[in-house]
Amino acid sequence: MKSRWIIGFVACVWVIMIIIQVSLGVEHPRAGQDALSHLFEPLSRVMAPLRKALLEASASLPSVGGQLLPGLAIGDTARVSEELDGAMKSASLTHLVAVSGANCHVVTAATFAAFSWLGAPRWLRIAGAATGLLFFVAVVTPGASIMRAAVMSIAVLIGLALGRLSAGLPVLALAVGLLLVIEPTWATNYGFILSVLATLGLLVLTTPITRWLERFMMPWLALALAVPISASLLCQPVIILLSPTLPTYGIAANVLAVPAAAVVTVIGLLICLTGLIFMPCAILLSWFAWLPSEWIGRVAQSLAALPFAQLAWPPGLVGFACAAILSVAMIVVFVRKRRGTGQLTKVAVGFIVGGLGGSLLWTIGSTQHAVAAVPADWRIVACDVGQGDAIVLKGIDAQGQSHFAGIDTGRTPAGFRDCLVRLGIRHLDLQVFTHFDLDHVGGASAVKGKTGEIFMQTPTSADEQRLWDEMCVSQVHCREGRAGMTGTLGDASWQMIWPDGRTPDMQSGNPGSISMVVNWPSFSAAFIGDLGAAAQDALLSSSLDLPRVDVLKVAHHGSADTSENLMNRFAPQIGLISVGADNGYGHPTRKALGMLEALGTVVGRTDKQGFLFVSFDGVRLRLDTDR
Repeated sequence: MKSRWIIGFVACVWVIMIIIQVSLGVEHPRAGQDALSHLFEPLSRVMAPLRKALLEASASLPSVGGQLLPGLAIGDTARVSEELDGAMKSASLTHLVAVSGANCHVVTAATFAAFSWLGAPRWLRIAGAATGLLFFVAVVTPGASIMRAAVMSIAVLIGLALGRLSAGLPVLALAVGLLLVIEPTWATNYGFILSVLATLGLLVLTTPITRWLERFMMPWLALALAVPISASLLCQPVIILLSPTLPTYGIAANVLAVPAAAVVTVIGLLICLTGLIFMPCAILLSWFAWLPSEWIGRVAQSLAALPFAQLAWPPGLVGFACAAILSVAMIVVFVRKRRGTGQLTKVAVGFIVGGLGGSLLWTIGSTQHAVAAVPADWRIVACDVGQGDAIVLKGIDAQGQSHFAGIDTGRTPAGFRDCLVRLGIRHLDLQVFTHFDLDHVGGASAVKGKTGEIFMQTPTSADEQRLWDEMCVSQVHCREGRAGMTGTLGDASWQMIWPDGRTPDMQSGNPGSISMVVNWPSFSAAFIGDLGAAAQDALLSSSLDLPRVDVLKVAHHGSADTSENLMNRFAPQIGLISVGADNGYGHPTRKALGMLEALGTVVGRTDKQGFLFVSFDGVRLRLDTDR
């Protein structure tokens, strides 16, 4: 008994040290970081054609199932769109495309069962399962969580070979100790920590939680719910350090999706093998794997779209401590052997109700505060979407109806979607994508089917053409933006001023950013995308008579690559800089800020002030901010 207390105390100290170090961003020397990678490198090179075969066989699969299949089978998430990735995170299903320990257990069990079905002796079943596991790890490449599961599976197989069943906790301790000796830096690796905690939760909590739930439901359903609950109770405090939110529907999502993920893992390995022998057969199998993959994607999207899909939670160590207290309270309720309402149970229930209720109220209050903070007379909004551009314009027609336009969407759909919700916008009359960089078009799906007219650059690559095809659905008029194009937005009129077609090397990318001037009855604004100094000077020397403007969306997030001549020509009262905090690019630069300061321009920055609202009350132009 004393040894258990000592082990528990040491484990608690280690976990506390890990949490503090990870939350503070402490990094350790990486001397042994590549040991396992080097060990598996020769075998991984041999297995590379298997990965290639699966990617080739699934290349033509449609919809979210086609995006998810490579991730579910071999951990390749290159096809997963930003929107789907956001939905998977909201539904707490990201672990399914990370090839976690569950995949190892599925492969080991499936291989063992296959050899048993063939009538193989026990030693051959064990050897076959170990070989299958070894090759699977090589195919997906070794990572922290998968190596933890692999070592545990090998330990169990060794126990079977010796005729002894291995207990879960000693096997977990063996795996953790062995791996940390080989890879000490994994002690602060989020993937490894979460993998260990999830396994510990499954080993220790699944049975008592199942028994508690069986009092209210059928045994099979109780077990189905107990598994994700057990893992979540120990993992959620650490997840708070990564994302300070609670996934409201995470348990339900895992119950619905995890069985399908196991099917994809097994079929995915078959696709890898058959793809090397007969590709048509692999393509056929990929369609069978597509069905459960599509199911998982649809579950994620459906639950992520529900109200309050994520509840707000305090960030950092405070958030971790609060989440830990909530988890302990729930564990107390589940594992208490005495039925009834003991004092400890009452306290635990109080913590649970207070924590979840407070999180819900905080989420509702934050949403209501954000909506209430929007000025009624706003005309331009720079949405706070991190390192990227997302602008919304408003014009009002003679009948008092509002009309809206968007310029770029930021890096992710969630950011721009939240901006539109906050502004109460359901439809955009016009959407302009200045150019195809991810920080400007990554959130494009947020406006898919919600806009009447779209302007983009001429596509110059397959990815750009794919975005064009995705956005230009029926009832949406898509056009290539060019200087000289004009239009109206309620009482506002707009004119595109760039690109002008006379500079062949400035038609795409940053130099070809679609730029425009918008004139309201009492003020004007210019939006010039990510134009660099050379393109800005070319714009200045074009045949257009560029006006002075009252508001300028500063180019390229305040980059140093800015033309002082163009800045002086515009001479804005207000400069909007859409930029992410700690972006790593040094944006906005001292040079750009110095130019604005010299002109007496009032500068708004999304990294420091959140949403930027340019409003006109009939008398004066003003800049309102979130902070």
